[in-house]
Amino acid sequence: TKVAGHQLSRFEKRHRSVGGNAIRAAVLGGNDGLVSNFSLVMGIAGAVASQSEILLTGLAGLLAGALSMALGEWISVTSSKELYENQIQLEMDELETNPEGEEKEIALIYMSKGIEEEQSKKMASKIIKDKTNAHHFLVKEELGINSEELKGSAMEAAISSFVLFAIGAIIPVSPFMFTSGNIAIIFSIIFSAIGLFFIGGAITLFTGKNLWYSGFRQVFFGLTAAAITYGIGHLIGASIS
Repeated sequence: TKVAGHQLSRFEKRHRSVGGNAIRAAVLGGNDGLVSNFSLVMGIAGAVASQSEILLTGLAGLLAGALSMALGEWISVTSSKELYENQIQLEMDELETNPEGEEKEIALIYMSKGIEEEQSKKMASKIIKDKTNAHHFLVKEELGINSEELKGSAMEAAISSFVLFAIGAIIPVSPFMFTSGNIAIIFSIIFSAIGLFFIGGAITLFTGKNLWYSGFRQVFFGLTAAAITYGIGHLIGASIS
């Protein structure tokens, strides 16, 4: 069977979405670290001229943000697993206490897939005889829970979030480790703009958008956020002094 060009393109996009969640987590983690710390560093740079103060603030922002991301990811993964495990146990309890009702539910699930009522009832009657098999069926079809969702490690997710955020956050801080003043600010802007462009480009892996458009869009919004915080920092620094 021949496949039309536009259909093939759709299939390829679906293939590109494989592993999309992992890529998205990596991109968003790096983006959060870069944008938040870039804005923070520029805000402090606008308020003070001390290299040590800017560097200390940037490193503190990196550590605080990375720890917050890690804790948030750990809580998210742990809570999701606990929720799924509770729903799975409730489904098993219902199978033990009300097998007739669960058999009707299985039949209704088959009917919703377009299978005739009599055939659905026969299939449900067959599958309910094996509680383990029936449980797996109901967990997948009724609850919509994929067993793969229970295999993720909360600690691995937390560590990954910490590392990815830190990688993004170190970019705008790094110039202040070696130089100071306007030179450090300029290099921080250049490094951050390059990082933002690559992040915007990476987003196209699962959006399918134009590389240059996504890259420069990310740069524009990141620089705009940093410019705003720099201006606010400058005003605050001037008013304090």
